[in-house]
Amino acid sequence: MIDPFAEVVTLLQPSAPLSKVVSGAGAWRVQRSESGQPFYCAILQGSSRLAVEGQDPVELREGDFVLVPAVYGFVMSSLGPGTTGGGDPLAIAEFPGEIRHGNPDGPPDVRLLVGHFVFGSPDAALLVSLLPQLVHVRGEKRLAAIVELVGEEARARRPARDVILARLLEVLLIEALRATAGNEASPGLLRGLADGRLAAAIRRMHEDPTRDWTVEQLAHEAALSRSAFFDRFRRAMGVTPMEYLLSWRMALAKNLLRRNEGGIKEIAERVGYGSASAFSVAFTRFVGLPPTRYAREEMAS
Repeated sequence: MIDPFAEVVTLLQPSAPLSKVVSGAGAWRVQRSESGQPFYCAILQGSSRLAVEGQDPVELREGDFVLVPAVYGFVMSSLGPGTTGGGDPLAIAEFPGEIRHGNPDGPPDVRLLVGHFVFGSPDAALLVSLLPQLVHVRGEKRLAAIVELVGEEARARRPARDVILARLLEVLLIEALRATAGNEASPGLLRGLADGRLAAAIRRMHEDPTRDWTVEQLAHEAALSRSAFFDRFRRAMGVTPMEYLLSWRMALAKNLLRRNEGGIKEIAERVGYGSASAFSVAFTRFVGLPPTRYAREEMAS
């Protein structure tokens, strides 16, 4: 059976090449504008507050994991405006293997592992749009166990530390996304897959993207009326069924073009178009340049 979530993660090509241990003591505050890369944070000990642009502030506790897949500004700080403990809240000090915010003296109130994921796919913006804007996972034993392993590896200075840490963080990303699926998730693929009726239709689109699907046919796969399916899909996914199908076909087409897997006519057939001309028109309208030019530029880059 096709797993749409696995397909999206595979196309994203996630990696975590860089990370750092950060601690905070007393009153401290860090503000970042749009960084250009997906941000993550694993709470190794203690607690802090995170306020992401467009989201309600959240209190982070030991064992939590946070991921901001898209590019948003954020503020991370000590808990409560009245937190004291000496020192400038914007002060930064460097310790061996660790960066300290706030009071440089004494034990930290919180210790975190922070960094940025890199999505290798040139189509990452499209795929990330299918994920929640903010992923915050708490109380998941499997994820907490991975966070603990990440913390141990981050603090140690063993051989191949960075390699092991990068692999653990990739697993952490996938586990966090999987744990976020549910009706409370923000609109996107994870929320859609948590709905059994919608999941049946989404899987069929992924299993057979070449089929000339209609909303009525997809509604039948979901065992819903056309109107009920359309409204339920749009609320859960944030896009209409045909918009999602088009996005997925274009993501597949871009991947095939980048890898030079066939000519335009063959790729057109593999993503559900009856002719190369129809595919070229749709691709150009969606991407902004013809498929032949896209393939040429990708191979040259």
